[in-house]
Amino acid sequence: QVQLVESGGGLVQAGGSLRLSCAASGRTFSRYAMGWFRQAPGKEREFVAALVWSAGSTYYADSVKGRFTISRDDAKNMVYLQMNSLKTEDTAVYYCAADAGFYTLRTGQAAYWGQGTQVTVSS
Repeated sequence: QVQLVESGGGLVQAGGSLRLSCAASGRTFSRYAMGWFRQAPGKEREFVAALVWSAGSTYYADSVKGRFTISRDDAKNMVYLQMNSLKTEDTAVYYCAADAGFYTLRTGQAAYWGQGTQVTVSS
């Protein structure tokens, strides 16, 4: 059974940092595209960042470019999201996602999703 479990969320002041982790189990994800999405109250879920291992490419939403960094450790089946210079508008539930296809993941149609972790940024 495939499982994605996020951790690392919490309450932080604006300008602070958090590091989210996603532990993947149930299969080997080294050939999968992995990514992060978020959903704020009253808003639709939106793409944050993705990483395609085979190409070593990373992709970010414009709103987080230069502040967030996605990385992965395939030996540990882990994906991370380092979030710096956090803003109040980054407040959301953050979800880890995985899919064999990058474009499927990028459009929010990933096959696998975690349960989410809350990030709250206070002013």
